[in-house]
Amino acid sequence: MDMLQCRAARAMLSLGVRELAALAEVSPDTVARLERGAVLKASTVERIQAALEAQGVIFLSAGDRAPGTGVCLDPSTRSDAS
Repeated sequence: MDMLQCRAARAMLSLGVRELAALAEVSPDTVARLERGAVLKASTVERIQAALEAQGVIFLSAGDRAPGTGVCLDPSTRSDAS
């Protein structure tokens, strides 16, 4: 997960920095530093990514269906899924 994927995932979920920080059990400053491009410990990035994935975010890479990197929401976690 990179800084742009983190921002996009938060936006898709309508989460603020503080909300994501609480879900990941990290400080809001840690989330902000990640989104500014700071290098964080791998375990910290993994915690943030896991928190987003628990909310239904799927992280895409060049090897996935979409070109490049990005994020999408798991359709099975959407509230309007039938």
